[in-house]
Amino acid sequence: MTNLSTNPNVVVWFDLPVLDLDRAIQFYSQVLDNKVSKEIFGDFQFAVLDHNDGNGGCLVPTDKPITAENSILVYFSVDGRLKEATSLVEKNGGKIEQDIHEIGPHGLRCLIKDSEGNRIALHSTQSS
Repeated sequence: MTNLSTNPNVVVWFDLPVLDLDRAIQFYSQVLDNKVSKEIFGDFQFAVLDHNDGNGGCLVPTDKPITAENSILVYFSVDGRLKEATSLVEKNGGKIEQDIHEIGPHGLRCLIKDSEGNRIALHSTQSS
């Protein structure tokens, strides 16, 4: 997730769940006419949609049915204020699903449900 916009409240990334990674790579590379690269992080395989000049996303394998609970995950930047933003989630009608945690060299995230039940990630490139 390099070269991402870190402006507050901007979508900076997405995780798109897929049932068959190779099939999804074929679909998105052909339909979007864009390079989609299979990657390995530890023992986890996924695919990144080419995004040289800006924000992007990846295809994330899942064995769960694609539902509202297991659907596209949009990352919103709260760069430099992740702890503060997370502390405001429940006070404003949301719910913390997974507390702040590192996502390798890509910074940190907190998975939440917003006040309307949407599952989103709050993202920061720095711990704060």
